[in-house]
This record gives sequence, C-alpha cells and structure tokens, in this order.
Amino acid sequence: MPAPLPETLILHFDRALRTLFVEARSRRPHPDAGLPEAEMSEAERRHAAGLMRINHSGEVCAQALYQGQALTARNPEAARALIEAAEEETEHLAWCEKRLNELQSRKSLLNPFWYAGSFGLGVLAGALGDKWNLGFLAETERQVEGHLNTHLDWLPAQDAKSRAIVEQMKIDERKHADTALAHGGAPLPAPVRLAMKLTAKVLTRTAYRV
Repeated sequence: MPAPLPETLILHFDRALRTLFVEARSRRPHPDAGLPEAEMSEAERRHAAGLMRINHSGEVCAQALYQGQALTARNPEAARALIEAAEEETEHLAWCEKRLNELQSRKSLLNPFWYAGSFGLGVLAGALGDKWNLGFLAETERQVEGHLNTHLDWLPAQDAKSRAIVEQMKIDERKHADTALAHGGAPLPAPVRLAMKLTAKVLTRTAYRV
C-alpha cells in the first residue's frame, strides 16, 4: 500500500536534501579504487574537474528526475524500477564527488537549481503515463551515455581514475535504459528528444565552470 501523500512528499524532500547537501555513499567499490593518481598539468586537472563536475550535476538531475517520476508513476512496478535506478545513481554521485575532491575542485553551485527543474520534469513525465514515463527515463539514459562517451574522448589520456569512473557509469546508464524499455517505455517524439538535448547542453556548458 503506497504511503499517504504528505508522508511521501516529506520523504522526497528528505531525499532532495540528502542529494544536495550530504556526502553520498557507495555500496559498491569505487571503480577507480587502487588506481594511481596521474601527473597532470594545472590546465589538465581543471579540465578533468570540469568534466567530472558536469557528470556530478548530471547525477543530481537523475536523482531528481527519478524521484519526480516515481512520485506520479501509476504502475507500482514502474515506480520500483525508477527508485532502484535512483539508488544506483547515488553511487555515481559518490564516485564523482570523491573524484572532484581528489582533483581539488568542487560541485556545481547551481545543483539546487538543476535538482528543482529536473524534479518538476520528472513529475510531469510521470503524470503523462507509465509508457511515456519510462520512455523519458530510457531517452535520458541514452543521452547521458552519449555524453559520457564524449567525456572519455575529452578527459586527459593519463587520468585513469576519472576514466574508470566514467566507464562504469556508462555501463550502468545503458542498463537503466534497457530496464526502462523492458518495462514498456515508449520512444519519445523527435521534438521532445531535441528539447532534452538542448537542455542538456545548457547544463553541461554551465556546470563545467560554475
């Protein structure tokens, strides 16, 4: 039996605070565990940090999207799949945050803004029905996977630690997309996919610096 709405909203608010202000924890070993820190120039270090900051903000958005989608999902099985994806994305948050600290950098100052906007989009997607809700999840993960592929090209070649994290994130994102489609997700219309790509460009260009 689902929790009453006020209790559910309190739980989602608590999740938002934890995502934004509490250090994330990973149940799995960090993908870069045991890898040595590479020698990088100051410019290379800043560049790697900028890319990992984008990835961290992307995971903040993923948390918010899935929480919003789960809130309005009509099928309990779909809601469960969304919550499970969100829990795995928490590990990505932990990996990116730790890597940012190692690179002597910080998280995006705009993360609360990214979270609020993404949560609203998730609520809307869930309200449209489960096939579109899950289709939105699948498309989000496909686009994130594409961004991660680009980051593998852009990261300094010697930065094995960041590259290991991005590689594992890419594997997980592909699995989430496949799960969403297996649960009945529908392909999104081309204009929606284009709007998602344009929104992602705003985030990536801003989070790299701010």
